[in-house]
Amino acid sequence: MTPLGDEWVVGRDHELALLSRLVDALTTGRSGALLMTGGPGAGKSALLDAAARMARRSGVRVLRCRGSEGESGLPFAGLHQLLRPFLDLAEGLPGRQRAALLGVFGLDDGTPTVSDPLLTSLGALTLLSDVAEHGPLLLVIDDTHWLDLGTLDVLAFMARRLEGEPVALLLAARDTAVPAQLDRQVDRLTIEPLDPAAAGRLLDHQPRPPAGRARSRVLEQAAGVPLALVELARAVARDPAAAHEDALPLTDRLEAIFAADLPELPPATRELLLFAAAAESAELPVILSAVGDRATPDDWLPAERAGLVRVDADRVRFRHPLIRSAVYRAATYTERHTAHRALADVLVGDPDRRAWHHAAAASGADEEAARELDDSAARAQRRGGYAAAATALERAARLSPDPTVRAGRLVRAATMAMYAGHPRWVGELSAQVATLTDEPALLAEASLRAGWALAVTTRFAGSLGFLLPVAEAAVDEDPVLTLDALATATTPAYNSGAPEHREKILRIAERVPPQEDEIGRLWALAGCDPVRNRARALAMFARAWTDPLAEPGARPELDLPLARMVVLGGTAWVLDETAEAIRLLGAAMDHLRRSPTSGANATVAQALALALYESGSWTEARAALDEAYGLAAEGGLENVVVGAPVLRATLLALRGDTEEARAAVQRAVHGIDLPNCRSLQVRTHYALGAAALAEGDHAAAYDRFRAVYTRQPEPEPLHFHASDYYLADLVAAAVRTGRAEDARLVLDTTRRRLAEGETSARLTAIVHRADALLAEPDDAERHFTAALADPAGDRWPFERAQVRLDYAEWLRRRRRAVEARPLLAAALEVFERLGTRPWTDRTRAELRAAGVTPASPPAGSADSLAELTPQQLQIARLAAAGLTNREIGERIFLSPRTVGFHLYRIFPKLGITSRAQLRDALPEPGE
Repeated sequence: MTPLGDEWVVGRDHELALLSRLVDALTTGRSGALLMTGGPGAGKSALLDAAARMARRSGVRVLRCRGSEGESGLPFAGLHQLLRPFLDLAEGLPGRQRAALLGVFGLDDGTPTVSDPLLTSLGALTLLSDVAEHGPLLLVIDDTHWLDLGTLDVLAFMARRLEGEPVALLLAARDTAVPAQLDRQVDRLTIEPLDPAAAGRLLDHQPRPPAGRARSRVLEQAAGVPLALVELARAVARDPAAAHEDALPLTDRLEAIFAADLPELPPATRELLLFAAAAESAELPVILSAVGDRATPDDWLPAERAGLVRVDADRVRFRHPLIRSAVYRAATYTERHTAHRALADVLVGDPDRRAWHHAAAASGADEEAARELDDSAARAQRRGGYAAAATALERAARLSPDPTVRAGRLVRAATMAMYAGHPRWVGELSAQVATLTDEPALLAEASLRAGWALAVTTRFAGSLGFLLPVAEAAVDEDPVLTLDALATATTPAYNSGAPEHREKILRIAERVPPQEDEIGRLWALAGCDPVRNRARALAMFARAWTDPLAEPGARPELDLPLARMVVLGGTAWVLDETAEAIRLLGAAMDHLRRSPTSGANATVAQALALALYESGSWTEARAALDEAYGLAAEGGLENVVVGAPVLRATLLALRGDTEEARAAVQRAVHGIDLPNCRSLQVRTHYALGAAALAEGDHAAAYDRFRAVYTRQPEPEPLHFHASDYYLADLVAAAVRTGRAEDARLVLDTTRRRLAEGETSARLTAIVHRADALLAEPDDAERHFTAALADPAGDRWPFERAQVRLDYAEWLRRRRRAVEARPLLAAALEVFERLGTRPWTDRTRAELRAAGVTPASPPAGSADSLAELTPQQLQIARLAAAGLTNREIGERIFLSPRTVGFHLYRIFPKLGITSRAQLRDALPEPGE
C-alpha cells in the first residue's frame, strides 16, 4: 500500500514505481509515452490520478482529457479538451499550422482552407513544445478507447515524435478496445487484477468491510477488480443478508459496466446466458441440454459479439464473474428457479452439482435438499475440500427444518471453515448456534470454533474467554473435549505470552486422566512451557510420531491426520526440533495445497516459514511467508497479517536492507496493540534491532534487544519462549556499548530460570555464546567451545556462524590467528550463502586481519535462489520432481504456456540450460 497525498493506492507498487520513473525522467528533460490497459474497474483512473499528483509535486504541469462515448463521433473533441487552456498561444504558431489547428476547432478567421491532418498534428505538437519551454508537461488521457479518431491520430503522431521534448504522454484504455493508432506506437503496461492479499487489504480499507463468508464471496466475485471490491463491499454493507444469495447484488455503477448490454440481446440468448450463470460451469453440452429446444448454439453469437462470453468447442466462459452475477440477478425469481430445476434434471451423474441445483430451486426449508448437500459436504471433506464442505453445510443448515439439526450442521460448517483458514466465517457460523439450541455438546463445540476464530486474530483474551470455560467444564464428563479445547487455547496463550493463561491451561491439563489420543495435552505442555516440560513433551512426541496417524473416529467432522500433522509440527518447532517441524508442517502444507477447493492455511504456512528461517532456508522461508500473507490477508487472519511481514522484515534487516526493513515493520504493526501480543512484540524488537546491528549502531541494537526482557531487579522475559533466543545478541551489543553489567544481570537471571527445566541444543548454544562474551578471559574459551560442541547446532546455521565469528575475533585478539581462520572460513560460507551482507563484510575483514585474503564471492553464491519469485521457486521444484508443464499448471492454476514461460525465465537465473539440470540446481527443502 502506497501513500499518495491523502489517498491510498493498494497493491500497485510495481505500477506506481513505473509511473514514478516516467515522472522523474520528465523532470530531467526526457520524454516518454506509456499506455495502461486493463478491464473496466481495474484501477486505471486511480493510477492516472496518482501519476498526476506525483507530477504536480515534482513541479510538472499536467494536462488532462477523458474520452467520452457520447463525444466519440465529434472530430477533435478530445484534442480540444487537452489544448483548451493554451489555445490563445496558438497565435505564435507558424501560419499554416495555426490555421490547421484552429480550423479543426472552428476558431479560424473564416478563410476557406483544406483540412490537413499532418499540419493539425504538427500544430498541436508545436504548441505543446512551446508550452513546455516554461516547464515539463505530462499529458494524462483517460478512456482513450472513447476518443474520437482525429484526436487519436494526433496523439499517435505526437507519441512518435516526443524525443527531445520535455513532454510525456500517459494514457489509459480498456484492454479489449485499445485504439489501433496506439497499439504499436506506445509502450504498454497491463493493469492486472489485484492479487488476493492486496484485494483483502483494499476491503479492509472500506468504511464497513465485509467479514466472514461475505468477505470470501466478495473476493471471489470481484476477482481482484478494485471497483468491484469497493462497490460489492458497499452493497453487502447496505444489505448483509444478500451475502447468502446465489449472486451478490450489483450497485448501479457495476450494473452500468457489466450489465449494460443485456437488454439488447435476443430472448434465446438471454436464456442461454441465464442457464450458464445458474450452472456456474463452463460445460456447453450441459447448458444446451438443460435449455432444450428453446435455443440453439447459434444463439450464443450475440453474447459473444457483445463481449459477455467466450465459447470454445464445448465450453463457455463469462468474461468476468460479475457479468455472471449481472445476468443472474437480471432474471426473475421464477426464471432462476426454472433454470436450476432443469439443470438438476440433466446432472443425474453428478450428485454434488445436482444437490446444489436442487437447493437453489427449493422454496424454503427442505430436508431432502439439505441431506443431499450434507452428503456433498462429506465427499468434499474426503477430497480435502474444506471450504467447499463448509459452504455446502452452511447452505444445508439454512434448508434444515429442525433447529437442532441446523445447529449441528452449522458447527460442522464452522469446523470445515476453520480447516480452510477463514476465521471470520468461523465466527459467524459459531455465533448462530446459540440461537438455535441449548444442547451442551453443540454449544461447547461452537465455543471451540469461536475461540479458534479469535485466536488467529490478535484478540487473544477474547479467544481464551471462549475456550478455557469449555475446557474446565468438560474435564470430568468429556476429557477428550477438554484436551481439544486446551490444544486450541494453547496457541492464543502462546501468542499472548501472559502467564496467567498458560498456568491455567497447565492446571486443567493435569486434571485430565490419560487418553488414547494425547496430542492435545502434548501441545499444551510444549506450547505453554517448553523448557520445564521439555523432557516429558519429547517423550510424548516420539510416541505420537511413531504411531500411525489416526483415522477419523467418533467425530467424522475432524480431519485428524491433518490436525495431527499440524499439532506435531507446531510442537516440534517450539521444542527446537526444527527439521521435524519442517517435515511435518511441509507435509501439512502439501496436503492443503493439493486439496482441490480449500487452498491452504495461513497459520500453517507461517509456522513453516518460521522453521525454515531458523534452519537457514531463507529463500524458501520467504516463499512460505508470501503464501502465508496472501492467504491471511484474504481470510482476515490478523496475527499472520502482522507476523509474516515482521519476519520478512527480519530477513531484510539481516541482509542489509535496513530502511525497507524498518518500513515493513512500521506498516505491519500499525494499529496493533503489541503489549497484548508479546510474541509479535518480541519479534518486532528483534527485527528493528537486527536493522540497527546491520548498520553498526550497537547502542540502538542494544536498546531493542534489551526490550525483550523486563527492567525488574530480576529481569523476566517479555515472552516466555521467544525472548531467550535473542539473549546472545543482547549481550554482544552490550559488550560493544559498555553495558555489560546490565546484560550480566539479564544473563544470570535467565540462566537460573532455564535451569529449572531442560534446554534444547539450540538454546544451550545461545546461553554459552552469551556467557563467552561476558566471561573473564580465562573462562571465555570454555563457553565458546561448549557453544560449538554439539553437532546439532549446525541445524541453525546463522546462529552457529555468529558463534564462530565471535570466537574467531576473540582468538585473533589473543594472537591466535591460525586457529581463527577455519572458524572464519566456515562462518563466511554461511553468511555468503544466506546473503547477510553486513556479517559477510565483517567476517571478510576479520579474515584479512588474520592474514588471509578471502577469495571474491562466486557469482550467485549469496543464495542463488533469491532471484526467483516464490511462484517461480514453486514451479522449479515441481518441474524438478518430474511434473510436466500441464501437470504443474493443474497444480497451481496456470496454463501450460505460462508455466513454460516461467521456466524459460528460471533457467538463466539458476545458471542452467535444461529441465534435467533443475534437480541439481535446487537444494533439498530444509537445507
